[in-house]
Amino acid sequence: MSEITKNSLERALQQLKCHFTWNLMEGEKSLDDFEDRVRNQTELQNSEFKATACNLLAYIKHCRGQDAEALQCLQQAEELIQRQHAGQAEVRNLATWGNYAWVYYHLGRPQDAQKYVDKVKRVCEKLSSPYRIMCPEMSNEEGWARLKCGGSQNGRAQVCFEKALEQQPNSPESVCGLAIATFRLHDGPPPETPTGLLRQAIRLNPDNQYLKVLLALKLQKTKAEEEGERLVEEALEKVPCTTAVLRSAARFYRSKGDLDKATDLLGRALEGTPNNAHLHFHIGSCYRAKVLQMQRENELCGQREDLERLVRKAVHHLKIADESNGTFSLACSYLAGLYAQVGQYEDAEHYFQKELGKELTPSAKQVLHLRYGNFQLYQMKCEDEAIHHYVEGVKIDQESKEKEKMKTKLHRIATARLSKDKDDSKALHLLRFLEEQNEETPQMETLRGVWTLEA
Repeated sequence: MSEITKNSLERALQQLKCHFTWNLMEGEKSLDDFEDRVRNQTELQNSEFKATACNLLAYIKHCRGQDAEALQCLQQAEELIQRQHAGQAEVRNLATWGNYAWVYYHLGRPQDAQKYVDKVKRVCEKLSSPYRIMCPEMSNEEGWARLKCGGSQNGRAQVCFEKALEQQPNSPESVCGLAIATFRLHDGPPPETPTGLLRQAIRLNPDNQYLKVLLALKLQKTKAEEEGERLVEEALEKVPCTTAVLRSAARFYRSKGDLDKATDLLGRALEGTPNNAHLHFHIGSCYRAKVLQMQRENELCGQREDLERLVRKAVHHLKIADESNGTFSLACSYLAGLYAQVGQYEDAEHYFQKELGKELTPSAKQVLHLRYGNFQLYQMKCEDEAIHHYVEGVKIDQESKEKEKMKTKLHRIATARLSKDKDDSKALHLLRFLEEQNEETPQMETLRGVWTLEA
């Protein structure tokens, strides 16, 4: 291939609209994390979106240097599109053909790459564009791809579906995608995310049970839980084995406080995807919540065996999640707390240290400092170590309930120390530190009063 032809091919490749030009990995720190998230966006594992999944996996295979496997994924995507969208196969295949061109280019097979560039060009020229066209099908394909990537891509997915709807108003596919993207972006109570969009999506996609559960979750936050539960039960009756529906229904029942129902639904979902780390994490979290519930309700007396049984179940699932995917920011601290609960302090220390060694978000760091500080204070009886971690947690520039709890604990520790020794240097240092945080609380005022009187 001549240099001129090669340059022409490279320019054409850059103009293609496909997974290789959509910047899907932008902002990602780990290809493993990215792939795990893609594989676990379960609402996009339905048959109509399997071609999207195959295209994404082809892109991931390429990123791993596995271009031969990437070609196999693209072949599967092409076959699925032909079966599911025979009347629109050419337009629906544009992203797949663009991906083919990129993979062949990286394999050093420019003639094959050019063949797929030409296929894209022929379809686009029918619609007066050389290598890319603006059509609802392409906007939807990009939207589903970004939605499946999750994270920072959800906002861009929303824009894609909105563009598709500008060209084809009330398209069931576009409204469905927009409703899911909007739900993810604004997973709070209405009117932030109007339930009207979800209701419209359900009217246009009456067989999509996942949308019904999303609406139920939204209704639950508006105190319309009864209507929400009817929708969840209807969805579960119609698709009793769909992972996305089961997982979201479990979230509904967990929010309702029905941990047994939530655990049962997650267990059913796990039957279909036994290696799903996310499901193991959420099941383990439910069992942990049961342990905490026993604590709150003072049911530990005479039920030590029940407690240990729940702890074992929680540990089993959380360890699977942690070992198969180290990105769950709470898994290790959950495990540490559970081990501490049953007196296995060495195991607790191991998981606390493992979590302390990770790169965590500010919020996750605060949670960890609070939990490890509590462990040191109450289980290990090491007040100085507890103070260190509470202080480190308070220093983090992030307002949260955990931060307030650590301040309160530091207030109490300082009060107790000053009541024994009004010249306690560590207690006085804590007072100055808390004043510097410029967060006046009732406890702080009381503590300053005590200090002034005794000084």
